[in-house]
Amino acid sequence: MPLSNQSVSRLQSLARLCDATNERVGTAISWLTVTMVAVTFLVVILRYMFNMGWIAMQESITFMHAFVFMLGAAYTLKHDGHVRVDIFYLNCAKRTRAWIDIAGTCFLLMPMMFFILYVSWEYVATSWSLLEESSEAGGMPGFFVLKSTIVAMPILMIIQGIAQIIHNALFLNGIEPEPEHHHAGEIK
Repeated sequence: MPLSNQSVSRLQSLARLCDATNERVGTAISWLTVTMVAVTFLVVILRYMFNMGWIAMQESITFMHAFVFMLGAAYTLKHDGHVRVDIFYLNCAKRTRAWIDIAGTCFLLMPMMFFILYVSWEYVATSWSLLEESSEAGGMPGFFVLKSTIVAMPILMIIQGIAQIIHNALFLNGIEPEPEHHHAGEIK
């Protein structure tokens, strides 16, 4: 059954919103990589040249590292940057790849992300209820914010998974991807 123009438009709008969310998050946290390098350099200089150091500064590197990896996972998925085993996938027709991507998203990605969200929710909520801080003297406050990335990551991945399903489903219905979206698995 073909999709109506209104349905296509709504699906494209939802996919654009999902893509834009992860694009903004990914772009924002990408700056943390530069900051992380600078702070790491500063920690090394202070420690080995001036025999100085602060636990909070060292822990801030862990915070930034966690933010980059946990919050950047969906951005990486959006840009098809995750490692995949392409033994058969690259030799498949685009329609077959779209079906594989939909199946993988529905039966692997989504269940795993819902599982992570479910099992981590109480752990993160407990951290927030305690307003957990570093156990180290002079450590970083706000460990509950760091632990929140455990919940934020699957939420962002679910959002991107929805976009991936929509893009592939529209492609299977004969609607070419919008200019800024490349079909998953497409050689760029």
